[in-house]
Amino acid sequence: SGSSLGLKRAEVTHGIREVILCKDQDGKVGLRLESINKGVFVVLVQANSPAALAGLRFGDQVLTINDEIVAGYTMDKVHSLLKKASKERIAMAVRDRPFERTVTMHKSSTGHVGFAFRDGKIISLVKDSSAARNGLLIDHQLLEINGQNVVGLKDPDVTRMIDGGGNVITVTVMPSFVYDHMIKYTSGSILKKLMDHSVPDI
Repeated sequence: SGSSLGLKRAEVTHGIREVILCKDQDGKVGLRLESINKGVFVVLVQANSPAALAGLRFGDQVLTINDEIVAGYTMDKVHSLLKKASKERIAMAVRDRPFERTVTMHKSSTGHVGFAFRDGKIISLVKDSSAARNGLLIDHQLLEINGQNVVGLKDPDVTRMIDGGGNVITVTVMPSFVYDHMIKYTSGSILKKLMDHSVPDI
């Protein structure tokens, strides 16, 4: 059913997987990375890029690139590693979105799940609502609705996705302070224009 599909698309496992990438004809993989707490994180996955096709998502942690451990690396070092990597095959070990979690909520009879947000940040919860009952927290950033990326989208677009998302909504969130740090050097317009906002295949 639609609701369980959304739940499956939204699943955050925190597990480690191997991702194999190639470069596009311009020698790019379509990724922007940022260093946080000595780790290397995905902050942008370009639509239709090799990175998007390989299933990388905002907030994924890159642990190794071609068996080289990248913990503590500067972004310059990581980017030069990617640059000199073979066009045909870049192998990465990736931890699934360690800062993120999902919350599943049911709409009330009036169609509400019970939270308000501004610029994608959850700012209030309705008492006794599904959001409150299921442990959604304020000062968290909405990253996905039913597994579909909403980073960089305007609030009305996100509201439309929630309204049209069926009676059960699963949101993927991360603490706002982590999110703000991740996108510090990436403008909102880049996130909106370039980010992969497609519905993930499962």
